[in-house]
Amino acid sequence: MNTHATQAPRNSVWVPVSGLTIFAIASGYLMSLLPLTLESHQLPTNAASWLASVYYLGLLFGAMLIEPVINKIGHRLSFVSFITVLTVSVALMMVNHTLTSWLLSRFVAGVAVAGVFVVIESWLLIGDSKEERAKNLGLYMTSLYGGTTLGQFGIGLIGTTGALPFIVIICLLAMATLPAMAGKGAQPKVEHHVSLSLRQILGLSKPAMVGCMVSGVVMGSIYGLLPLALQGNTTNDDRIGVLMAVTVLGGMVIQPIIGKVSCRISKSVLLALMSLLGVFAMGIYLIDQSYSIQIVSLALLGMSAFALYPIAITLACDGLASASIVSATQVMLFCYSIGSALGPLAANRFMESQYGLMGFFFAVLLSTSVYMLIASLRTKSTVVAQ
Repeated sequence: MNTHATQAPRNSVWVPVSGLTIFAIASGYLMSLLPLTLESHQLPTNAASWLASVYYLGLLFGAMLIEPVINKIGHRLSFVSFITVLTVSVALMMVNHTLTSWLLSRFVAGVAVAGVFVVIESWLLIGDSKEERAKNLGLYMTSLYGGTTLGQFGIGLIGTTGALPFIVIICLLAMATLPAMAGKGAQPKVEHHVSLSLRQILGLSKPAMVGCMVSGVVMGSIYGLLPLALQGNTTNDDRIGVLMAVTVLGGMVIQPIIGKVSCRISKSVLLALMSLLGVFAMGIYLIDQSYSIQIVSLALLGMSAFALYPIAITLACDGLASASIVSATQVMLFCYSIGSALGPLAANRFMESQYGLMGFFFAVLLSTSVYMLIASLRTKSTVVAQ
């Protein structure tokens, strides 16, 4: 059976990207809103790490369930379905303010967002050219982080108290389904999706798996705990919103560069370099925490942290047929989710120490850079030996 994809029309790329952008605005606002709105809803502030971890636990659980859904109803309807489930979870948080209800809602949201990510990533990565995959994933990450950046400004413009923030997020999520509902012929057509065997999964690039896992550790901690860490230095919600936006904007700005460079140098070396950039950024922050230095260092942290996942996932998909892309992206999201579930819990311990969250980022990214450099040397040695 021919397992190669029949590509959708070129402009069909804008169907998932436009829906993703609106989703990202809503998601960016929601992720930064939750730690800051706990007190106004009479919930303990230390619940922030649990809400973040249970969300990523849902992401981990959802990463194992997505492929059969896409096989059955296709990319387009899968996207609409997962966004709908996410919308319901936000509505439940708006009407029920108990911690148990919020934890359940965030778990369900994690499952739904896992579906959104696998649908969009596989939609854009189905293609036989490495350059095409890198270009599309760069577009994906730029849209995701650009939308997330805009979402941060909701903290200052709309606020963090009452039902209004949740109503705005629900409306945005409803709007995110419109491009997919309108673009009926836009989804990629693959005659047969192939699930990777355990042996094939274990044969995927180890640096790619580690890169996705570390990305989850750092990103989960950024979204789950960074607003609280920043709140310790300033009580100004507008400043917190700006600093969060700068972090995500740094991640967005680096994406076109990553898309071009990743086709020209070793991806494991590139993962090492981006990790070292984060180490440098956190070193600056720990030395000087003035507002201007915070802006620069968090922008650099965003460049580092937000670059890890797209580099790792393209490394994992190198050489794979289009029919295996959905399965591969599901495996990489699973690795990301493990890191995302554990990251906020580990980072919470650092927040109680003198080094804080930034010390946690410094240690994680330094260890990652060392591993990636060793992995790249081993790869070169293997090539020479062959």
